[in-house]
Amino acid sequence: MSAAEYEAMLADQTGPTTAQEDIVAASPVQIETRFEASDNDPGRREAQSLAKQSDLAGIGLRPKKRRTQKLGNAGRDEEHDAPGAIGQVSDDAKNQSARSRGKVSRTKLKLSFAEDELSSRKSNATLNENLHFRISPQTMLCAISGEAPQSPVASRRSGHVFERRLIESYITEHGKDPVTGEELSADDLIELHSARVVRPRPPTLTSIPSLLSVFQTEWDATALEAYNLRQQLAQTRQELSTALYQHDAAVRVIARLNRERDAAREALSKITVTSSGPSNNGEPMQVDGEGLSTAIAATVDATQERLSKTRRKRTVPTDWATAELLGMYKPTQISEALFSGAASLALDASGDLILTGGKDGVAGVYSISQSKLVQSFGGVSGTVTDVLWWGSRAVLSTTSGQVRIFDQGSELIGFDSHAGRVAAIALHPSGELLASVGVDKSFVLYDLSELKMVTQIYTDSDLTTASFHPDGHILAAGSDDGRIRVFNVKTGVNAANLDSKGRITALSFSENGTWLAASRAGQTTIEIWDLRKSAQIKQLEIGSDIESLQWDYTGQFIAAAGSSGIAVQAYSKSSKEWSESLRAATPAVAISWGPRAQSVVSIAAQGALTLLGPR
Repeated sequence: MSAAEYEAMLADQTGPTTAQEDIVAASPVQIETRFEASDNDPGRREAQSLAKQSDLAGIGLRPKKRRTQKLGNAGRDEEHDAPGAIGQVSDDAKNQSARSRGKVSRTKLKLSFAEDELSSRKSNATLNENLHFRISPQTMLCAISGEAPQSPVASRRSGHVFERRLIESYITEHGKDPVTGEELSADDLIELHSARVVRPRPPTLTSIPSLLSVFQTEWDATALEAYNLRQQLAQTRQELSTALYQHDAAVRVIARLNRERDAAREALSKITVTSSGPSNNGEPMQVDGEGLSTAIAATVDATQERLSKTRRKRTVPTDWATAELLGMYKPTQISEALFSGAASLALDASGDLILTGGKDGVAGVYSISQSKLVQSFGGVSGTVTDVLWWGSRAVLSTTSGQVRIFDQGSELIGFDSHAGRVAAIALHPSGELLASVGVDKSFVLYDLSELKMVTQIYTDSDLTTASFHPDGHILAAGSDDGRIRVFNVKTGVNAANLDSKGRITALSFSENGTWLAASRAGQTTIEIWDLRKSAQIKQLEIGSDIESLQWDYTGQFIAAAGSSGIAVQAYSKSSKEWSESLRAATPAVAISWGPRAQSVVSIAAQGALTLLGPR
C-alpha cells in the first residue's frame, strides 16, 4: 500500500479506534517501519533512519521531532509533513536529505501492521495479540515506581505503563488501577515488548562534596548503631543481673530444703521401737505393721527346712548348658524399643514371657515366641524401677513409692507403704511373701496370701536393692552407704552386715546357699562373699560398670550386665577356679537366665530386648 493510498484511507476515518487510543495513552511508542532501497543507493541508510522516526498520525502518535524523507512515487518526489498523514515530510528535511545523502530511489514505506487490522476495528484483545511494538525503555516509566520497567505492561483501562510484578501485586491486594482507581484485573494488562537494558550505576563519589556527603551519612549511621548497641548492652546487663539474683535465690531455697530433708531423715532414723530380738549393729525399728503372722512364720520355717535339705543333694540336670556352649552364644533375637527408661526385666517359668517397664509408669509383657508385646499395664504413676512374676501375676515397683500387682492386665492390689522411690522388690521362695526396699531407709514385707502389708523395718541408710536367700530365712539388702545388711525374715533383726565402699547396685544369692554376689557403683568387679565367714573371698573383673547380677539355678554361672555389655563367669567345682565363658558387646541394664541356661535375656535402657543363645 502506497503512502497516498494510506493517506486517503485515514481521511475517511473520523478518529482513532479504541485500541489506538489505548496505545496512545500507554506511551509514545515508536512504530517500526522498513524501507526497501537499491543496494547502490547511497541514501538508503538515511531513508531507513528517517522512516523509523516517522509517526502514524492515524493513531495519534507524536514524532520526536520533524524530519523529512524523500520518497520515490511514480518517478517524482512527494513531501510529507510529520504531524500530518504518514509519508509526508517537510521541504527543509527533503532538501537537507538530498544535499547530504543523495537521491533515495525506489523507497517504499511498509507499515508495521496490516491494512486489514486497521479497517476491521477488531476488539482490544485481538489487536493487542496481533500488534507487537518495539518499546524503547527510555521512553516510558512505571507509574508506580517511577523507573524504567524490566517487564512492562500497559493498562487497558487507563493506558498507563507499569512494572508487571508491581501492578500484579497491587491488583491482587486492591483490585483497582493505582492511578485512576478504576476496577482492574490481570486480564486488562497488555504486555509490551522492550529490549533488556542494563541499568548503569549512578555516578557517585566523583567529587569531594559527594565524598563528604557519603562520609557524613556513614558517620551518622555509625553513631546511631553505637547508640543502639549501648541501649542493648544496658538491657542485657539488667536481664543478667535479674537472672543472677533469681539463681542465687533458687540456690538458697534448695540448700534450705536439703537441710530440712536431711534433718527429717535423721529424725526418722532415730525413732526407736522395742525389737523382738538382739542385733549385731543396733536394734531395727519396726514402726508400722503387725508383724508376721504365725502362719507366715511357719511357712518361712517350713520352706527353709525343705529347701536346705534338697539343695545340697541337687545335681546338675543333664540338659543344662555347659561353659563351652555358653561361649557360642550370640544374639538370636532383638526386639524394638518397648519402654524407654527400662531398668529391669523378669522371665516367667515358661521362658517365653518377659515382664518389663519404663518411665512414665508404662509396663507390659513381651512374648519371645510371638516377637511382640502381648499385654500392657496402665495406671501406674512414676517410673517402673523393678518387676517380677508371682506365678502368672505381674508385680511392679515405681519411683512414686508404689508396689502394684496385676492379674491378667487388671490391677489386683496396690501398696503405698514407702515414702519415696521403691528401689527393688524380691519374692520369697515360698511364693507367699514379698519384700520391697526404698530410699526412705526401710524394707517392707507383704503377705501375698492375704494381700496386705505386714511389717516395715527402718534402717539408717537408703536401701538400693534386695534379694532373698535360696532357703528363704534371710533377706539381704544393699544400701547407699556401701553396707550389705542381712535381716532375719521372721524377726526383722539385722543379723549381719557386710561392709565395703561404694553404693550397692545389685545382689544375688548363689544356689549353693553360702555365696552372695554384689556389685557397686563405679566399680568393674563382682564381689563374692562367703556368708559362713562374713568375708569377701573373690573379686571377678568384668571390665565395665555393672547394673545387674544373676546366678543360674545350678550355681555354676553368674551373669553380669552393664553399659559395655554382658559377661558370664563360670566356677569349676573340680578345679575351684573361675573362668570367663561369655562376653557379648550388648549394653544392658538388667539380665535373666532362660530355661536350662540355654539362653540369656537382657534389656537396654531404651527398652530393646536381646535374646542370646546358640546358633
